[in-house]
Amino acid sequence: MTWIMWIALGLFVVVYIAISTEKINKTILALFGAALFAAFHFLEGERIFASVDWNVIFLLVSMMIIVAITKQTGIFQYVAIRMAKVARGNPMTIMILLSAVTALFSAFLDNVTTVLILVPVAILIAQELDISPIPYVVSLAMASNVGGTATLIGDPPNIMIASAGGLSFNSFLVHLTPVVLVLMAVLFGFQWLLFHKQMRVSNEKRARIMSFDEKKVLTNPILMIKSLAVLGLVILGFFLHGTLQLEPSMIAMLGASLLMILATPHEIDHLLHEVEWATILFFVGLFILVGGLVEVGVMKILAEKIIALTKGSVSLTSLFLIWVSGILSAIVDNIPYVATMIPLIKEMGQTIGPDALMPVWWSLSLGACLGGNGTLVGASANVVSVGLAKKSGIQVSFWDFTKYGVLYTIVSLAISSLYVYLRYFVLRV
Repeated sequence: MTWIMWIALGLFVVVYIAISTEKINKTILALFGAALFAAFHFLEGERIFASVDWNVIFLLVSMMIIVAITKQTGIFQYVAIRMAKVARGNPMTIMILLSAVTALFSAFLDNVTTVLILVPVAILIAQELDISPIPYVVSLAMASNVGGTATLIGDPPNIMIASAGGLSFNSFLVHLTPVVLVLMAVLFGFQWLLFHKQMRVSNEKRARIMSFDEKKVLTNPILMIKSLAVLGLVILGFFLHGTLQLEPSMIAMLGASLLMILATPHEIDHLLHEVEWATILFFVGLFILVGGLVEVGVMKILAEKIIALTKGSVSLTSLFLIWVSGILSAIVDNIPYVATMIPLIKEMGQTIGPDALMPVWWSLSLGACLGGNGTLVGASANVVSVGLAKKSGIQVSFWDFTKYGVLYTIVSLAISSLYVYLRYFVLRV
């Protein structure tokens, strides 16, 4: 490698380590690193902005706006309470149903938004039943990470992978949803084995749950109808985006714009406050950092090293990537990790061909998304869930979460490895 490559790689590693330690806000670090890359001329002029994947940026912003409007209606809390009543107040059944709802919402909404809405309801239910809320907090966080793996819009890494690999919304459903359904079934089994002894309550306490009036949380029925109609159209648009010849980001932007016209035609300032601009700018900084490594040639060399290590075998590369991605994503934020791996995989595609590369993309998604369950800091949804518990006076330690997460993550990565190997290298479907 040339000295320019070493400087670029050294700066990137320093920024990456600083992000993972969380001593300084990660958005500030990403933007500072991007500015340094520009100052050192690793990227210049239009190449700086060309390195940013604007499909990812606009899809994230648009979905954040749609969710911000929809959650004002109380529909998500309504569903959670309704599920608790369907379970007849049985704590174990409530946990499984709420986990299923969390996974479903996380497949179509942001993971963090999902847990922000559902974890407080789960904590309230646990307190009414007079049992520890910790199993609920851990279970919903893990379910959000698994459910988010299933679709293009379910988890930010998937949005990045789809844009980079030219993968459609339907392709995620076809290739990832089957294994996610298996993993959810396994998660339910884990929940029963680990928590069922803690879930015994009297009929009197179960009656408290049955007395909840879910209709009271529906604050704006008219807005709810508008929001669900637009959200339904957006999801339908994702299914048809190949036929419509529109990027998912543009479909989401159409939906967000339409919903703003229907809901708040004269005022949007409060909605823009709901957009997580720190996250958006974090993505921008990361894209520029990784673009700089691509520009100076670092990614090309690293891709050649990986191909040499796996002897050019796509099956070995895919399985290797599931475990490396899973382990690293349990330790560091999976977003910068995936941002780093995408150009590496693209470079590998130059050698092994884009069609042969498909299993590698799915392996990256499975490893990065599922690895987030490994530790408390492995995914934003975990940290937010534990933060919500703390606000309610419930302490969930790093070990409280990790002792459950590590075991499930190992099993889920093993199942994913078997799935990828059998589907793409034995059955070849």
